[in-house]
Amino acid sequence: MSFHKKLLDWYKENRRAFPWRENTEPYNVWLSEIILQQTRTAQGLPYYESFISNFPKVEQLAAAKEDHVMKLWQGLGYYSRASNLHATAKIISDQYQGRFPTDFVQIKALKGVGDYTASAIASICFDQEQAVVDGNVYRVLSRIFGMDHPIDGSAAHKIFKEKAQDLMKGAPPGDFNQAMMEFGALQCVPKNPNCQDCIFKKECVAFQQAKVSLLPIKVKKVKVKKRYLHYFVLIDESKNTLLQKREGKGIWQNLYQFPLIETFVKQKHYQDDQLESLMAKHRITSDFEIDKWNDQPIFHKLTHQHLEINFWIVNLREGTNLDTSISQIQDYPMPKVLQNFRDKFFIN
Repeated sequence: MSFHKKLLDWYKENRRAFPWRENTEPYNVWLSEIILQQTRTAQGLPYYESFISNFPKVEQLAAAKEDHVMKLWQGLGYYSRASNLHATAKIISDQYQGRFPTDFVQIKALKGVGDYTASAIASICFDQEQAVVDGNVYRVLSRIFGMDHPIDGSAAHKIFKEKAQDLMKGAPPGDFNQAMMEFGALQCVPKNPNCQDCIFKKECVAFQQAKVSLLPIKVKKVKVKKRYLHYFVLIDESKNTLLQKREGKGIWQNLYQFPLIETFVKQKHYQDDQLESLMAKHRITSDFEIDKWNDQPIFHKLTHQHLEINFWIVNLREGTNLDTSISQIQDYPMPKVLQNFRDKFFIN
């Protein structure tokens, strides 16, 4: 029995029911793929349902205000995905009259859509032979066929895509791709897979040679940057506060935050001249009282960054009027760690 026949038989018996598998319109598949990048399915599913509920068609997503899109994305992380999602919706609505392009190169050229997402859309929606390559596919192919090419090497994607393309021949492309991803997610999992019950155990090189824990191979180590963030929560006598939108590239782009002093060395306390500069930047001249909110730093880990966060409560005396009502603060999309602070300090 061929590899793809055995795989598709397994998929028929084990596939999970997801809404984007029931409705394979390009918009639905694209939305699901963007949401599920770097995200567990259980976490991403409610976000998918929320986006479909708010924006059933791509034109409605395109017409939405950016803050609305970011608010719905709040808590999911990797916020550039939301910005790219919104930008691509506008492109599809304006340049393609609300219809996804069917040409693979055109799909791949959409903002935030790389080879993986383009391959998923092309195969599932348009029945094109474009194999997906993601972490699941790297792992399945590495183990079953004993492929020892480092998956974080420059040539890895080309090598593994060619292998997957060859295995796909003669199979329904969309089903094959989804079966590969499902097999990696449910059977050939990263740690402690149940190899004894695997349909490929007889031909699996990693199982036969006791290399399951060694494959796939990664050679590069992730460099982690440490950052130290001091947020200043300004509150005037009318119970208003001050928020600012993060501009430019970097984490949390287009989300809202309190005024920030960032240091690149660990310091428990801000410097007086740093606070003076921050107050001058926001044209605050009134007297104030300041207290630290958290006794111990709050640690927040991202993939490539570890953040150490402190919140300072600044009560302003008369003479300063801030522009954000505390009663409306929930309306602003914020990073998860700031959202948690907001909910504890202002709402609970």
